[in-house]
Amino acid sequence: MSDRAGHRRARRLAIGTAVALALAGMNGPWLYRVGTQKYHEYQINRPEYKADNGHWEIVEFPEEYRQNTIHAALLRTGKVLLVAGSGNNQDNFDAKRFDTRIWDPVRGTIKKVPTPSDLFCTGHTQLADGKLLIAGGTKRYEKLKGDVTKAGGLMIVHNENPDRPITLPAGTGFTGRENGRTFVSKDPVLVPRAKKVFDQQTGRFLRNDPGLGRIYVEAQRSGSRYETGTQDNYRVQGLTGVDARNTYGIAQKLALDKKDFQGIRDAFEFDPVAERYIKVDPMKEARWYSTLTTLSDGKILSVSGLDDIGQLVPGKNELFDPATRKWTYTPKIRQFPTYPALFLMQNGKIFYSGSNAGYGPDDVGRDPGVWDVDSNRFTKLPGLSDADRMETSGTVLLAPAQDEKYMVIGGGGVGESKLSSKRTRIIDLKAAHPRFVDGPRLEKGTRYPQASVLPDDSVLVSGGSEDYRGRGDSDILQARIYHPDTNRFDRVADPLVGRNYHSGSILLPDGRVMFFGSDSLYGDKANTKPGKFEQRVEIYSPPYLYGRQRPSLSGGPQTIERGGSGTFTSKGASAIKKVRLVRPSASTHVTDVDQRSVELDFKGAGDKVTVTVPKNRNLVQAGWYMLFVVDGKGTPSKAQWVRVP
Repeated sequence: MSDRAGHRRARRLAIGTAVALALAGMNGPWLYRVGTQKYHEYQINRPEYKADNGHWEIVEFPEEYRQNTIHAALLRTGKVLLVAGSGNNQDNFDAKRFDTRIWDPVRGTIKKVPTPSDLFCTGHTQLADGKLLIAGGTKRYEKLKGDVTKAGGLMIVHNENPDRPITLPAGTGFTGRENGRTFVSKDPVLVPRAKKVFDQQTGRFLRNDPGLGRIYVEAQRSGSRYETGTQDNYRVQGLTGVDARNTYGIAQKLALDKKDFQGIRDAFEFDPVAERYIKVDPMKEARWYSTLTTLSDGKILSVSGLDDIGQLVPGKNELFDPATRKWTYTPKIRQFPTYPALFLMQNGKIFYSGSNAGYGPDDVGRDPGVWDVDSNRFTKLPGLSDADRMETSGTVLLAPAQDEKYMVIGGGGVGESKLSSKRTRIIDLKAAHPRFVDGPRLEKGTRYPQASVLPDDSVLVSGGSEDYRGRGDSDILQARIYHPDTNRFDRVADPLVGRNYHSGSILLPDGRVMFFGSDSLYGDKANTKPGKFEQRVEIYSPPYLYGRQRPSLSGGPQTIERGGSGTFTSKGASAIKKVRLVRPSASTHVTDVDQRSVELDFKGAGDKVTVTVPKNRNLVQAGWYMLFVVDGKGTPSKAQWVRVP
């Protein structure tokens, strides 16, 4: 009996062992993955690892507060403005669902803000009073060829009457004198009066140069038979007498071709205290994908963008005066591709790095250089490597800003090119003959690199993708910190979330960096599934936040004039080695022309540190700044907010 029981036990053990081995064989890869993941989580959460590499944390908002964040700006309240507009979502656009959120990264609270227009792909910059200027956005989503049902395009309206301008309302018909087809305008257009031209020597009248207006028109009915292939002169319906004789339209091809996004003229200030948009004078030109940059006199330069008929604004740049809240044209024309990276130099001129976000001819306005806005003189700068791969590259002003050295990071070919660059390029604008030289290389060709200047003068560079909009599952889950003093990259902890198109990063007042957005074209490696917008925010805590005691900083004045000083309380002030005044970021499409870190002279004794702000108004633009003190180990304090009037 006992032998039979022993045989049964042996048989059960053998069967159980076989089953266990079979299950292990089937589940081995799963067990391995789980074990590897657990070990990785253990590794990256060790204090020693964090002290060397930093740490990433995902912030997932409650579902009702999630949005497709396209733009982010740090407000002087320490909160972050997150702007989606329609969020690259046609359904949102059609339903006029435009979103803005305000997130408090300290308290973790988030709030919805009414959004007055579609601020998807707008331009923005920090103003001297702490408000954020926001200008432009979306009037119409693009339509790809095949989706366009009505022939349409650009109509140039001519007014040969020198005595008065003429306004044509939306819905005005234009009938071709040769082709007989009628096209209808989508918007009103004001056509200026004609200009009388005289001989400068004799004073004799020569001619009238007609006033010109641009308007988008489309056929009244669908179908290819309404397309035109050649230029024609168009009679304006509804006009009589003098107006009919002096006003006409000229159009080239009006077809079923792809129709690009169209921009709007709307402009707003965002008040960080009231937490609401305030409408200001609209721009002269409609703009989508434009850059706003502060000039020497405090006025804001608005450059580039697609206009209200979906064409690149033809070099007609304009200025916003914060005192009057009005826009005026600059006297000269200068054309750039969309979202050009433009930075105010210490001599009052504008540095253009060549970085941009896309739209525009591949042979116009692409060369980097120094631009004198007043004279319109543009001096090209030599030495740029991978010059054909500057779209979706990132540009940062290295710290301290006084050195006037810039780094250009990665980039890709024009449009949907598969080309991407592994290069970084550095230029010293204070050199006798400035030229780009190559910096340390990236491991992979990188479009859309997010870059933030840290309080210790290093630069955090993270994310991006090897291909256009992450095509082919090409997001790069890597992060590096660049050290300007040694000109090298150090690999740090890898981000948890891939980021490509419609992404950016923002330095926070506590020394952490937040990352937002990402808009992959596809959702799989084979490019067969549509991509999904990344709504999660991710926070990176640099190594200086682990295993070290941070310097303290408190008290002191809230306002310090240029050339003036202020005294703050900091325990162990004698250990402070750097003081930095960091302008808050306003980021979109890997373009952030606001961020800069200015070195301050200082004296420390006991528990007091006295800082002095430089006098150069081009170096220290008026506005609110984060003031950091940094000790000998490179550990920054939390920031104090300081206003430079």
